[in-house]
Amino acid sequence: MSLFGQIRVSGLVDMHVHFREPGFVYKESILSGSTAAMRAGYSDVFTMPNVNPTPDSLDNLSVQSSIISRDSHIGVHPYASITLGQKGEGELVNIEQLAPHVAGFSDDGRGIQDEGLMREAMQRIAAAGSMIVEHCEVNDLLRGGYIHDGLYAHAHGHRGICSESEWREVERNIRLSEETGCRLHLCHMSTKESVQLIREAKARGVKVTAETAPHYLLLNEGMLQEDGNWKMNPPIRSVADQMALLAGVQDGTIDVIATDHAPHSAEEKSRGLEKSAFGIVGIETAFPLLYTYLVKTGLLMMDRLIELMSTRAREIMGLPMDESWATFDLDAHYTIDPEQFASKGHSTPFAGWEVWGKCIKNEYKGTVVYEAE
Repeated sequence: MSLFGQIRVSGLVDMHVHFREPGFVYKESILSGSTAAMRAGYSDVFTMPNVNPTPDSLDNLSVQSSIISRDSHIGVHPYASITLGQKGEGELVNIEQLAPHVAGFSDDGRGIQDEGLMREAMQRIAAAGSMIVEHCEVNDLLRGGYIHDGLYAHAHGHRGICSESEWREVERNIRLSEETGCRLHLCHMSTKESVQLIREAKARGVKVTAETAPHYLLLNEGMLQEDGNWKMNPPIRSVADQMALLAGVQDGTIDVIATDHAPHSAEEKSRGLEKSAFGIVGIETAFPLLYTYLVKTGLLMMDRLIELMSTRAREIMGLPMDESWATFDLDAHYTIDPEQFASKGHSTPFAGWEVWGKCIKNEYKGTVVYEAE
């Protein structure tokens, strides 16, 4: 409901975050990441398995789960890795044992290159009633790239990551999902070809869902700067890709907007485009950016934004619709300042952007866990 510039909606859901704990608490912790999410209106987030120890067994998963139980005031749901050690190759985890205890299976930033291994993973994950959450990347096509292989890279002497490195593996994984009946969720889509492949697959009834992130909808390579705050994987791509992704969120081809919230230390992000770590933070800026630059500009209806940021993810992940709520003040106008983030990570290309919309209350399962002063 909306009243006097305020709107109360189902708590936001992020299907793709990196909270870094256990193992890398200098980047982020369950406490700092979930606090950032809580203050931003999220009730539930799903964490990638690039932590140490990797959640590739029940014992290793229990290390992460115990920290979540102790430190989080919202729902933090881990994915298990697909392979032992989250290597993208080698031996599969005990899928049947882990499936009842995790949200799904992902090797996060490592696309599984071997088709036979991916087919076996999908067959077993489908039989276990779970889902695969896949980073799509053909390693042989990366060629040492670190930004989009486009006009900016060519003009400034950077090595590029071609679009085919993403869409070629999207194509393969859709084919394997169709063959095995496994539910497939595609992470952080960034190319126009991927959007079209997903659109066609859905028309055939393939069990595929997909996400993109705010930075792929709001930025393009023409806006790049020589700064590590602009480095993420997949990279920010062309205007044509940006427009195709926007069309995909408008017509339902893209199911959800996730943040791929990926905090690093200031030092790790201070080495320029070539040598900085991949990844930016996003959980505290997603709603205000998308409300300001998509809803207020007429590119999206508010109902569709809430579907993309909450209700569709709830459907996909089996979360209830009516037990957690976030209230936003749509008239709150401010400038994005990373120094005000609750996250330990401050790397964002959106610093200094003017936005509207701020979470003023977060109710998780009937308990007020956050209320703005």
